[in-house]
Amino acid sequence: MGLRFTLAITGASGSAFGVAVLRRLSANADVARIALLLSPTGRRCLLDETGLSPKELAALPKVDLHDERDLGAGISSGSFRQDGMALVPCSAGALGRIASGVSESLVSRAADVCLKERRPLVLCLRETPLNRIHLENLLRVHDAGAVVMPLIPGFYHGPKTLDDLYSAFATRVLDQLGLSEPDPRRWKA
Repeated sequence: MGLRFTLAITGASGSAFGVAVLRRLSANADVARIALLLSPTGRRCLLDETGLSPKELAALPKVDLHDERDLGAGISSGSFRQDGMALVPCSAGALGRIASGVSESLVSRAADVCLKERRPLVLCLRETPLNRIHLENLLRVHDAGAVVMPLIPGFYHGPKTLDDLYSAFATRVLDQLGLSEPDPRRWKA
């Protein structure tokens, strides 16, 4: 049947990292479907930062673009089979809603389902500096079972381009979702 994942791009800078994760998920032979969610501000950041539209992302293989207001979508239910979710980037607002259990959109509801069903939830926060509320929310989601993975790329692999940074970070996100792929940028002993 294949694996099913949800990817949300929310309203924080760094949407190119989310696009890299989506492309890697789409190309992965073990992945059958990807539910793609974009918050309203995520749509704006996507266009401003990458020049891409949601329609262009939805044209990738295996991608199903969902209206983030559709709380009746399958991914809003714990009985719907999915294998994990990542928010790349995760805005401080999305983090706060997830940390407090507020499910007013499909993004926060799908994340809440992952937490309650003990499925992988990877939150790639893109915010700086962090205030006490952000730090407390990060601790709350961590304690609830989410992986807190701030959108901080590594440089040990000697990236030559921005795409090198995006791709290396995407590898790390896929690792957290249980999709370990060979990648020449991994740390070598």
